[in-house]
Amino acid sequence: MLKKTGIILNIWCLSFAIAQAQLTPRSIMTDRNLYPERLSQMQWALNSNTFYYVKSNTLIAVNIHGKKNEILTLKELNEGLETAHIENCTSFPNIKTHNDSIISFIKDDTLLLLFNMYKKSVSIVNKLPAEAENIDINYVKMQIAYTIDDNLYVSVNNDIISLTKDGGKGIVYGKTVHRNEFGIEKGTFWSPEGKYLAFYKMNESMVTDYPIVIMEDPIATEQLIKYPMAGTSNHYVNIGIYNIEKNQTIYLKTKHWDDQYLTNIAWSPDEQYIYVAVLNRNQKEMMLNQYKASDGSFVKTLFSEKHDKYIEPLTPPYFLGKNPNEFIWQSQRDGYNHLYLYNLNELSCNQLTKGRWVINEIVGYNTSKKILYLIASKETPIETELYALHLKDKTMVKLSSYNGTNSAMLSNDAAYIVNSVNSIKISNKVVLLNEKGKIISTLLEDNPALLDLLSDIEIFKIKAHDDTTDLFCRIIKPKNLDETKIYPVIVYVYGGPHAQMISNSWTGGAGLFLHYLAQNGYIVFTLDNRGSSNRGLAFEQAIFKNVGEVEALDQIKGIEYLKKLSYVDTNRIGVHGWSYGGFMTINLMLKYPDVFKVGVAGGPVCDWKYYEVMYGERYMSTPKENPDGYFNASIIEHIHNLKGNLLVIHGDNDPVVVWQHSLMLLKEAIKKDVLIDYFVYPGHEHNVGGIDRAHLMRKIENYFKNFL
Repeated sequence: MLKKTGIILNIWCLSFAIAQAQLTPRSIMTDRNLYPERLSQMQWALNSNTFYYVKSNTLIAVNIHGKKNEILTLKELNEGLETAHIENCTSFPNIKTHNDSIISFIKDDTLLLLFNMYKKSVSIVNKLPAEAENIDINYVKMQIAYTIDDNLYVSVNNDIISLTKDGGKGIVYGKTVHRNEFGIEKGTFWSPEGKYLAFYKMNESMVTDYPIVIMEDPIATEQLIKYPMAGTSNHYVNIGIYNIEKNQTIYLKTKHWDDQYLTNIAWSPDEQYIYVAVLNRNQKEMMLNQYKASDGSFVKTLFSEKHDKYIEPLTPPYFLGKNPNEFIWQSQRDGYNHLYLYNLNELSCNQLTKGRWVINEIVGYNTSKKILYLIASKETPIETELYALHLKDKTMVKLSSYNGTNSAMLSNDAAYIVNSVNSIKISNKVVLLNEKGKIISTLLEDNPALLDLLSDIEIFKIKAHDDTTDLFCRIIKPKNLDETKIYPVIVYVYGGPHAQMISNSWTGGAGLFLHYLAQNGYIVFTLDNRGSSNRGLAFEQAIFKNVGEVEALDQIKGIEYLKKLSYVDTNRIGVHGWSYGGFMTINLMLKYPDVFKVGVAGGPVCDWKYYEVMYGERYMSTPKENPDGYFNASIIEHIHNLKGNLLVIHGDNDPVVVWQHSLMLLKEAIKKDVLIDYFVYPGHEHNVGGIDRAHLMRKIENYFKNFL
């Protein structure tokens, strides 16, 4: 009875804290009570069917029946560290669970430790320098790859091996390349058993240095970065293979075009081969190539894909268990992202999924039953569901019980699944499922009290400018909206590729700041125009070589809808966005100067010739090949059309949309005698982070308050 009473008391206390909470710019950045509870460090053990997470500095284990046990407290962990004469942890470290007794973690940035949870004993299995970055651990043999400055190192059994020595001055090892496009998230790739380490080598010495000015020094200094702008010299990339046993490095023979991209790296399960997607610079042709790991020789091209606009491979081959002859390839070759089963022995490619919907992610594979688990937006583009795909007959069975935004983690033997879901009505719920989708246990209950923090959300569809395509829209309304009154509108826009603003997720896909604006008397409207993601290739490629045109036409369809609402003040419509959304904010104000009274644009792309090669050329080609498209998309060239009040915000250390964009916009505005308001966040990069973000929110709110 005492335990049940304690749970009720905790829920009451949390609900009381939420009831007392208010949305303000500062509370949005500092008050954890405003956000759904999460299970920290969720993971299945590498070699067992036990699920783990950390709560209140305690490691919790969940068995396949859903029973929870406290396995290791921070105090117990520190007692084990003290025995080994290792300094205590102030909070529970980021761990990897190997089995039901062993965890590993990095201590003090220098020690890789194995900790026995039952014996409370600890051993040092590897070391690395405190200045190590881009740390990549092979958990089979506890080997560590990392970089220091631009060189690559490996630590094996406490011995540090320098793989490279010539890093620097434009030569970079073991880091992300191609500016993190094409799904690239890291620069090192361990083979399954740790025999080899593949790594990127990037030569960017031919790329022009670009200065970022550091104002914080008494005398301002420059930080030079390599920034290849559209149409200019690009960097060149190789892939090295380091053999741990032989202490030898070779390079793959990947040169197929003089200017190319290398991505989607995958090892075969038997470590004999490595697979790489090779893409030419104009991104219209891709080859999936096989290379021999022992000597780097090119074996064969398994298949190629071509498109008259662009190809964008984002995920590496997914091998089915330990079978080196079958893998899953994701492709939009039929217009939507679907799965294809490739057999290397038969050189066959069999399409597994099909339809006007997209696969979002592969979760895992049950080898014995030949079932692939995946996340897909099959029922609607604004939701993700968990499915089991039976490879024998290609049937798909939905496993997730709740509509919304689902994610999943598969157990060691693929017999159990931890399913997390959130939606407009569910803040966060975590359940344990069996392989057929039956709920065994609820690991985290939803907190309905959080709904009281949000404004009213409505999601619906309208037709695009082509009068055929459905566009999803979201309206966030003030609570207790009085339809006999009229309210000003703030259109929040992004509009570009690889982003979806509207989803059946917590807050409707909007940040709490947009709900705060609604609570202060604004109608906040968002529309996912053509060009945004999760709707298929044709939907996204509608912007090709003419960014800003189709997007603006679709956004105006949203304005036409708003103007039909009795409670909308049609004379007070503002627009706000960041990055691509900053570009769209100014673009809309210049194309429709009589529609938008006020705009706030953050980190805006002002002229696409100043943007980087990989992203810019994919959607716009080069300035030489597409001069009209670049001219039409340049808001610098059209700033003379501005009528309303415009605030432009930029971080002066922005390495993504460099400061030059908005400075050149200012220069042209002065030349054309156009008045623009401008604000700089010193020391900030592409977005404003930390507590300074509260200041940014106040700045945005205040501008709309004064001028809208």
